[in-house]
Amino acid sequence: PLCVFEDGSGLDTAQMQALALQFNLSETTFILPSHVADARVRIFTPGYEMPFAGHPTLGTAHVVRALKPCADQVRLELAAGVIPVAAERDFWELRANTATTRAPGATAAELASALGLAADDVAGPALWVDAGSEQLIVPLASEEAVRRVQLSIDALRRVTGDGPRAQAYVFARRADGSLLARFFFSKGESLLEDPATGSATANLGGWLLANGATLPLTLTIAQGEMAGRPSALRLRIDTERQVFVAGEVIELGRGIVAL
Repeated sequence: PLCVFEDGSGLDTAQMQALALQFNLSETTFILPSHVADARVRIFTPGYEMPFAGHPTLGTAHVVRALKPCADQVRLELAAGVIPVAAERDFWELRANTATTRAPGATAAELASALGLAADDVAGPALWVDAGSEQLIVPLASEEAVRRVQLSIDALRRVTGDGPRAQAYVFARRADGSLLARFFFSKGESLLEDPATGSATANLGGWLLANGATLPLTLTIAQGEMAGRPSALRLRIDTERQVFVAGEVIELGRGIVAL
């Protein structure tokens, strides 16, 4: 879920953060004027501001298209840079920034233990990947291993102390060629599972490029099943090594906030 404020120009940072906490959704965005794009966008979780996130970018582009005469091509100015977003009706695709990668301090065995798995459940090198929001990407050997992941916030903190916060994205290939993924992140003293993570999908693209994926590549990613909120995302990497993340945007409602 995403809440989009159509005009955030009268709000300061503290007010934006307070509204995001009050709505208590995964993210809340605020549309502002921009000199370099169709709109400037600020993205807030209930606890902090993010430089980039996937589904807030897609959902906000959907609203910007309704507000401005920009057809199906929208450019959004985020803290992470200008992100182009394109639509086919209500199916939106963003082009992610080029990702940077680095090796984690934790070993594969330490990561497996923190995830509640055996060492041979980790199928390749884990990487910190940053296409706008840095996350730890961990490949697993099987769909069944993805389902078996069990971890505590303390265990996750132990193996992600060299990153921006306690978080991990795990994935494995399924028999039909699609991927099954889960994303865990900390919120205060709690550990949550996200039903759909566009920023991590972009970072998965960076992980695949760093590990020599054959291009071009298009993958369907199932996420959120174990959280009871299944979602479908599309990851596409073209022959020029550009990463694209896509999904459908569905408007649920609209209203007025009086301040």
